[in-house]
This record gives sequence, C-alpha cells and structure tokens, in this order.
Amino acid sequence: MSFVAEQSQALEFRVRGRVQGVGFRPTVWRMARELGLAGEVLNDGEGVLIRVSGDQSQIVALLRQIEREPPPLAHIDGIERQRYSGKLPLDFRIAESIGGNARTQVAPDAALCAACAAELRDPSERRFRYPFTNCTHCGPRLSIVTAIPYDRATTTMAPFALCEACEAEYRNPRDRRFHAEAVACSACGPTASFIALGQDDLPRDGDGDAIEVAARFIARGDIIAVKGLGGYHLACDATNPETVARLRLLKRRDAKPFALMARDLAVIRRYCAVDALEERELTSVEAPIVLLRATGQKRLPQAVAPGLDTLGFMLPTTPLHLLLIEQFEHPLVMTSGNISEEPAVVDDAEACRQLADIASFALTHDRAIANRVDDSVVRIMGERSRVLRRSRGYAPASLRLPKGFESAPDLLAMGGELKSTFCLLKDGEAVLSQHQGDLENAATFNDYRKNLSLYERMFDHAASAIVIDRHPEYLSSKLGRVEAERRGAQLIEAQHHHAHVAACLAENGRPLEAPPALGIVLDGLGFGDDGAIWGGEFLLADYHGYERLARLKPIAMPGGAQAAREPWRNLYAHLRAAGELNAARLADEWIAFEGKPLATIDRMIAQGVNSPLASSCGRLFDAVAAAIGVCADRQAYEGEAAAQIEALAATALNEDSGYQFDISGSELIEIDPAPMWRAIRDDLREEVAASAITRRFHLGLENAIGEVVARLADERGFETVALSGGCFQNRLLFESVHESLREAGYEVLTHADAPANDGGLSLGQAAIGAARLMRTADLKRAGENHTCVSAFPAASLA
Repeated sequence: MSFVAEQSQALEFRVRGRVQGVGFRPTVWRMARELGLAGEVLNDGEGVLIRVSGDQSQIVALLRQIEREPPPLAHIDGIERQRYSGKLPLDFRIAESIGGNARTQVAPDAALCAACAAELRDPSERRFRYPFTNCTHCGPRLSIVTAIPYDRATTTMAPFALCEACEAEYRNPRDRRFHAEAVACSACGPTASFIALGQDDLPRDGDGDAIEVAARFIARGDIIAVKGLGGYHLACDATNPETVARLRLLKRRDAKPFALMARDLAVIRRYCAVDALEERELTSVEAPIVLLRATGQKRLPQAVAPGLDTLGFMLPTTPLHLLLIEQFEHPLVMTSGNISEEPAVVDDAEACRQLADIASFALTHDRAIANRVDDSVVRIMGERSRVLRRSRGYAPASLRLPKGFESAPDLLAMGGELKSTFCLLKDGEAVLSQHQGDLENAATFNDYRKNLSLYERMFDHAASAIVIDRHPEYLSSKLGRVEAERRGAQLIEAQHHHAHVAACLAENGRPLEAPPALGIVLDGLGFGDDGAIWGGEFLLADYHGYERLARLKPIAMPGGAQAAREPWRNLYAHLRAAGELNAARLADEWIAFEGKPLATIDRMIAQGVNSPLASSCGRLFDAVAAAIGVCADRQAYEGEAAAQIEALAATALNEDSGYQFDISGSELIEIDPAPMWRAIRDDLREEVAASAITRRFHLGLENAIGEVVARLADERGFETVALSGGCFQNRLLFESVHESLREAGYEVLTHADAPANDGGLSLGQAAIGAARLMRTADLKRAGENHTCVSAFPAASLA
C-alpha cells in the first residue's frame, strides 16, 4: 500500500450516532473520492472514524455533504474533529473495522426499500422472488444482531457463507450492498419453507414455491404461522368471518383488535380513510401499524376489531411478506404469533410446540431471530405521529437527552410492570428498549431479563445506578433491587407519575435546569407517595422533584386488581361515593348491577377490605362504560372499555356541552365527578343515546382539566403544561385538551417518539435518576453534606 508522505493537512473525524450497518462508510467513500481526498473510513466501537488528507476547502465540503446527504437509515448525533498524525493511503479507502468501547448505535430493523422491491419483481434479476433480499437501506438489524461492531460475524447471518456474486457486491463500495451484513441470494442465503407444525402431514397442493403454497392455504380458510423479522405472526384471510372467529378462539384472544396487512395503500383505502400523515407513516422505513379510521366503502368482519371505529393496518415489511400479500386483493390478519398474553414466538422449535394448536402449517425459514421485536404501533393525533408501542423500526435508536445531561453517568432504568420497557443511559443518550410487554407473564419477564442482558452487552454498559418504580410489587422493581445489590450500584426510586412527566419533558428537549412545568398524568394506576393508588394527577414538576397540586377524587376499587378487569365494580364505587345509590331502583336504573353481589361489595368498601382508594382516570373511564352497558361485566384486555366509549363518542361530535364536575380544595385541588353521575342517571332515564353520553363525558372531563389548569396557573405562574399517561392515547380527549390549552396560551408538551403509556416510563426514570446523581455530585464538589436539595417537598424525592 502507498501512503501519503506529508500529513500536515490530515484530520480525523469521529462520527457518532446511528452510523453502522446503514451504508455510511460507502457513502463517505464515494463523496471523498469525488472530492479528490485521500484517507480512510472505518467502523469501530464508538461509531465511524474518517481520516482524511487534502485541500482544506474540500475537507469542509466533505463534512457538509455528509451532514446534508447521509444514507437513508443514518442519524448523526455529532461529529468531533482532531488532527491526525498517522499514515494514510494516497487514495481514499474503506478500512477494516476495529473494536473498542461500544458507543455507537445499533440500527433498527428497516422495511423493504423500493430498489429491493423492484428486484424482487423483476424476472431478469438474480434475486427475483427471493424472500430475503436486502441492502444497506433496508432489512434486518436489531432482530439479527448479537454484539457490536455490527458485522456479519456478530449476526445470525454468520452461518451463511457468501457466494461469489454476493461477495463481490459486499466488497464493492459502489454497490448499495457494500457491507450489507445480511446480504444474501438464493444460492447462499436463508431459504423459506412451508411445513406442518403438528402431527398432520403436509398435503400436496399443486405446484409453486413455499410462499405460493402458503397463500393458497390462506385463501382456502386456513390459519398459518409466518416467521417474520422479530417473531412469528399468525395470518389468515381478514375477510373470512369464520376464520377470524376461529383464530380468536384458538389464540384465546376474545376482543383485542387484530393487526392487518395489505399489499398497498389502494387496498387499505377501501376500508379506511388515510390522510397524508398516515400515508407517510405507512410507507416509512419504520413501517409501523397505523391506527386508521374505519370509514372506507368496504367493511371487515366485526370480529377483527370488536366495538372499535379504527383498524390497525401495516404494509408488508419484508420481502417474504410482500411476496405473500401481493397474491391477495384484500387484507390479511397479521397478528402476533402467540397464545394471548404470551410473548411472540421467535424460536422454530417453540413455534411447533406453542402454535400447532392454532396453525397447522407455517411459512418459515432457516435464519434465526436473535431478538424478539414486536410490530410498532402509531396513531396520528394533533397533526403528529404518536408512537403507542415502540418496537420494530424504532428501537434501539437512542434519544438525545436535553441540555444539561451531557455529563450524566451511565445508569439503568427498569421501567414499569405493564407495556414495559427498560432504558440504558449512556453518554447523554437514552437507549430505550423495544416493547417488552406485561411482566406479570412469566415468559415475558424471562424475555425482559434476556433482552436486558443483551443490551448491556451490545452497548458495553455498566450502570453506576439503577432506577426503579416505587411500587413494591412490580417485578421490574424487585429485579432492580436485586441487581443493585449484586452490582453494588446505587438504587434510586422514582414515583410513577413523576416519571411520566419527566419522560415528556426529556422527549421535548426541556433543559435540565428549566423551570418546573405542570404535568397532567391520566392513566390507570401508579403507586403514590402516600401509599395510595394515583392515576389522575396534576404535578408541578421538573427532573429533580415535583409537587402534587391537584387530583381526581380518590374512589374505592372494590376487589383491587379485580376492579380493573370488571368495570361494574368501579361504577358501583363511584355511585356510592356520589350518593347516587337508590337500593330500591338500583338494578332497574343501572343494568350493569344485575346479578352482582352488591351487598358484599358494599361491606368491602365500608370496611376497607381489599378496596384501595384510587384517583384513577382509567377507572373513571371504566365506570362510565359500565353505566351504558359497555364491557360492564369484564374487560377482555386493558383499556377495552375506554377504547369502546371513545369510538362511541366519536359518532356524536355535534354534542357541544359536557357534564359538570365539582372542583374544590385549596392546598390540594380535587376534581369530583359526582354531578356527572346525577346527569348520566337522568340521561339514561330519558333514553339519551350512549354516544351522546360518552361525548358529554369527554367534554366534561376536558372542561374540568382546563379549569384546574387555569386556577393553578394563576396561583403558581407556570407557562408550560406536559400531557402524559395512557388515557392521552384517546384521540378525542388528547386533541380537545391539547387544543384548548394551546388556545389558552400555554406551551403544551406531548409525547411523539416515546409512548405516553407506561412504555415511556423508563425514559422518565432515567432522566430523574441522572438529575439526582448529577445534583448529588455537584453538592459533593461544593463541599455540601446533603444528598439532595430541591424546591419541592422531601416526599417527592425519596
């Protein structure tokens, strides 16, 4: 190799961010050669190194072009510069990767790009109908990676040796498959197969490849398992009501909506309205499930999404899915491959054990899935895309923490119990895991622990502190305590709703030392400072602490967790608290109570037996649903009642007056729905439509929130409001509260990149923990003896 003799003009640039496995090096190589520069570009554990020599104006031009025209999947967080005194080649080359501390980002899995899709359909291309086609602009990433640097040897593509043609593409910087670690073709790569999962023999069904055979089985009414990027799906004809009903029965999924896949936007538009923002999300590299209004000319069976006015659609994300779905003029159900509440199956042997009773056959392949990655879910609300479940396409892309967090120590935040995620904080960035699920399920909790270990290896992460939710029974918190003791790491507790607010502040770039904002957190439940259940909170908060200024009136939850599953219990407790129980007419006026053990429930509440008080907005929604006979006896899934009354309310948009709520108190303002219950009783007597009742409830709650915010702003002088919690996934409630607060002149912060539900909790925990540790370090440097100081009460900092 020839080297440059004079290095006076040589510089080294460190590029950080999502820059490996996305075609970054060949992009730099092409740009540098076009500018006549000498040097090299390479991967290492911290990102990408660019060492360059030449005319300084051309070097500046290179950097500008890199920042302006990065590869489609790249995201540059920063570029650092220093002089370089080592030897460089006379031309510009791509050098071998080197190891080191892991400070780079692993890219998320990306949907099939247009160029690969075109090859897939072109009979003259050697990858015609090859179901594992990919390049540096698309294909598997997180789902196949086992360590970094991200090279083929550290992925589940390692067993597949490249053929001569693929090797040439892999080595050619001019080719879009240069160092595409999953590159393959039919001669050397994974292969698809159609197999029997159970004891049945695979019937002969004519000619065709595995995908064509699978399509014929679906068309005839079969349910089949399909091995995707980050797990198995269960697929069937979405227009066949008998098959959809059978899938529900076998999967033990009574009512939770099924995800759908369609071959293109034209098919989706037959069933749903699709606006420009929704189209952008559907066709993005993330390719999430997008919740759409089911207002198209065609209808799917009610069993696809019972009681809802939305359908969750996605476009094909992989070549295999595209080849399958292109054979259908209508949608397919494409739901997670599992028994209800279990994590999606990723292992082939496990698919045979778990899915054989649901699907007799499987469209599978021989590339292993390293990491389970569920489909992401988004919804357009307030003219922005909001992530409701952050997984495939988004994780593990990091979120840069705001100004002031640059020197935050490495820490681990364990998240919550439901819709759980965890978060690694490293180098001022938050690495939020993909959706893990509900940890009360043993298999999900095992997967959570496995993924936690994987992330710590991938990112070479050693936490100096572990942050947990205060709830003593959360499995994530229990594990956090054990891990903190085992590692000798500091343990930090973060209150549930404070973490919600902190997540919203962090996502919106609120600086570490910014003035407190009013956080409004409406959700199901969280453990409060007083040992009670919180869930309808108004907290004046920053990252360091908070003060509780207002709440929904606490109401008993007779039966505890059982009340979250059986909405009639919440209705009874609310009516009892409002003084609206007329024993003589109870069963006549409230159909939800027919045949219920009301005397037992009354004694439980009166004696405080398994009836904790809860200021929960989620349970208020449940009670209203039960009042009109929606999911009164039982919810098949968390949030079912709330989702159904949102759908009802959306059909009564001509209603413009809401129910009244009482607002009282001084030190702690309380919102009491008692007047609403009297009005609902009167409306039921007058046989007012359920849609109008639910709409009046939404409007009344919005009005009460606005009134409380105005009163608190007068008293405390804040200008910024942050909205968080799962209840703000309700489009009607979110958009009305968001719009009314903006019109009143407040800066309103909301979630978009991290979920408003408990999926974003770990991000807030990480920000709280970092703020705590940094303040403690500052005080130690200043010679103070205190562990923490704040403008907020001590209880908020425990």
